[in-house]
Amino acid sequence: MKKKLASVFMASTIFAGVLAGCAGGAKESSGSNSDTIKLGVNMELSGNVASYGESMAKGIEMAVDEINKNGGIDGKKFDVIKVDNKSEAAEATNGIIKLTSQDKVNAVIGAATSGNTVAQAQIANDTKTVLLAPGGTSPSVTVDDKGKVRPFVFRTSFIDPFQGTVAANFALNTLKVKDAAILADNSSDYAKGLSDAFKQTFDEAGAKIVAEEAYVAKDTDFRATLTRIKAKNPSFIFIPGYYEEVGLIVKQARELGIDVPLVGADGWDSPKLVDLAGAEALNNTYLINHYSSEDPDEKVQKFVTAFKEKNKDQAPNAFNALGYDTVYFLADAIERAGSIDSSKIQAELEKTKDLSLVTGVLSIDENHHPIKTATILEYVDGKQVFNTKVNP
Repeated sequence: MKKKLASVFMASTIFAGVLAGCAGGAKESSGSNSDTIKLGVNMELSGNVASYGESMAKGIEMAVDEINKNGGIDGKKFDVIKVDNKSEAAEATNGIIKLTSQDKVNAVIGAATSGNTVAQAQIANDTKTVLLAPGGTSPSVTVDDKGKVRPFVFRTSFIDPFQGTVAANFALNTLKVKDAAILADNSSDYAKGLSDAFKQTFDEAGAKIVAEEAYVAKDTDFRATLTRIKAKNPSFIFIPGYYEEVGLIVKQARELGIDVPLVGADGWDSPKLVDLAGAEALNNTYLINHYSSEDPDEKVQKFVTAFKEKNKDQAPNAFNALGYDTVYFLADAIERAGSIDSSKIQAELEKTKDLSLVTGVLSIDENHHPIKTATILEYVDGKQVFNTKVNP
């Protein structure tokens, strides 16, 4: 899941050039002699998508607590240093500059969104600092616009094209629809990536897109757009977007008498969606997500039980799970590397294969994308209900 990419690369280049000679070398010189693993967390703890960042931070803290209580990794315990990127790409850049140059971290987790992760990518590579994106679903997080893999950047979540393809196949094969409308945020690369994959899969199946409309982030009145879509009488509407706008879109669609299935992706996943849309309006809506707390898998249920004990019986959402899994993804690589040197961790991250995590069994491909399972969730009276899993 990602916000639109910001143009921060020139600033990143300037700062990264200054940092490259010191941060990577400092981490290498401390190497495995340190008693701690310095873990930077660069997350959206305030701002527009703070719900995502706060959820991931909770998952990260839980995993760190578990590992530290069990003696750490080869006796080394995590020392977490958090920065708030305020849901802004420029602040994400400032955050990784601080973490690499001042705090001399061994790795960074964050951000929650793709744009805020890409804003850190060049500095991570120039300083040879492992950067792990729990929720950055854009392919550009790990592969630059020239098609070159960013060597020190990895992700835990699946990518946007996979979500768009899954949504289309779910509509075609499970809901049995033959036509659809798309309503997407045209200011978001996230929505564009999902829409493109959805359309391609639909076209290849011989199905028809009867309407394609757009909105812009921060819009609040979607009635005119929804009225145009309603006039095309679609059997299904795909809405790749974020909960702030999606909640209002769902509410207004139902008020206009649009009762067909509505489907989105992981950007829907926030408790605030129910507050914005209303529980009844969300009936007959679905989302592609990274996991479900209702998944009967033993590893999932163990995580859910432990999370509830720490959080007043609150069930963990997908962003909690992704934050949690990202720590264990890193921990597994550190253990196999036998070192906290970033270059050695990076080499082991690339070799990750069949690592069992809460959000699925993870293997890393040549583009640093995870090969893993997607989960379909359905809203029933305001609650997310596990529907099915889709393998890659």
